Amino acid sequence: MSSPGQGGGGSGDLVQSPAIMTRDHHLMPFAAALIGVACLSLMDAFMKEASLAAGTYTASLLRSVIGAVIIAPFWMSGGINWPQWSVMKLHIERGVISAAMALSFFYALTKLPIAEAIAISFVAPLVALYLAKILLDETIRREAIWASLLGFVGCLVIVGGKIGQGEFDREAALGLAALMFSALLYAYNFVVIRKQSQVAGPIEVATFHSGIGAAVHLLAAPWLFAMPAAQAMIGISAAGLLTVIGAMTLAWAYARAQTQALVPLEYSAFLWASLFGWLFFREAVSLATIAGTVLIVCGCLIAARQRSDQALI
Repeated sequence: MSSPGQGGGGSGDLVQSPAIMTRDHHLMPFAAALIGVACLSLMDAFMKEASLAAGTYTASLLRSVIGAVIIAPFWMSGGINWPQWSVMKLHIERGVISAAMALSFFYALTKLPIAEAIAISFVAPLVALYLAKILLDETIRREAIWASLLGFVGCLVIVGGKIGQGEFDREAALGLAALMFSALLYAYNFVVIRKQSQVAGPIEVATFHSGIGAAVHLLAAPWLFAMPAAQAMIGISAAGLLTVIGAMTLAWAYARAQTQALVPLEYSAFLWASLFGWLFFREAVSLATIAGTVLIVCGCLIAARQRSDQALI
C-alpha cells in the first residue's frame, strides 16, 4: 500500500539515492531468477497432479499446445521471419528432445516425490560436461571430474535412502529409470541450447521449442490422447502459463546478469519443490534426499568454477 509521501506529490516525496537505485537494479535479475525457478517448480506440481488425473501423455501434450499458443503471438508481433534451414534443424532437434524429455520427466513425477525427482535431475549439468567434450570438443577440467563423482554419490545417497526405508518398489524403479533417461536428454539439451543461442533470439527459441514439442506429441494423439476432465484442464492450463512465465523471466534475468552468478539460484528449485510437494501431495522430504541434494549441488557448483589452468582432458 502506498504512503502519502509516495503518491501525494507533496514536499514529503521520497527520492532514492543513485546508490540505492543501482543496488536495486542489480538485485532485480536475482529476484527474477528466483521467481522464474519458483514458477517452473510450481508448474511441476501442477503437471504431477494433471498427469495422475489425465495421464502423462495427455497432460504433456496439452501443456505444450497451451505454451505454444501463449508464446507464439510474441514472436509473430515482430514479423513472421522463418529461420534458415540450418537454424530450423536446431529448433527441430531441440523440440524432439524436449518432447521425450518432458514425457519421461512427468512420468517420473507420478512415481516419485517432486523434491526427489528435482534433486536427481540436478545431475544433468554434470553429464552435459562430458557431452560437451564429445560433441563440442570442449575441455573437461579436473574439477568437473571430481564434481561428477560427487554428483553420482549424491544420487546413490538418495536412492539408498529409499531402499533403506523400504520404499524402492517396482513403481519407484520405473520412476527412477524414466528420470535418469530424462536427465540424459536434459544434458544433451544443454548442448543444443548453446548452439541455438548463437543463431536465434530467446522468443524465437521459446516459440519453436513449444510448437515443435507440441507437434511431436501430436504424432501419438490418435492412440494415446483422451480428453481430460475440467479440473485437470485447469491444472494443465496453469502449467502451460507457468512454463512461459518461468522461461521468459529466466531469459530476462540471464540477459542482465552473469550466468555464473545466477546458476546457484537454479538450485532453489529443490526448496520450491519440497514446498509444493508438501502443499499439493503432503510429500515429506527425507534426510537422505537432503544429504544427496547437498552433494549433487556442491558438485554442480564445483563444476561451474572457471579454472582453465587445471584442464585434464
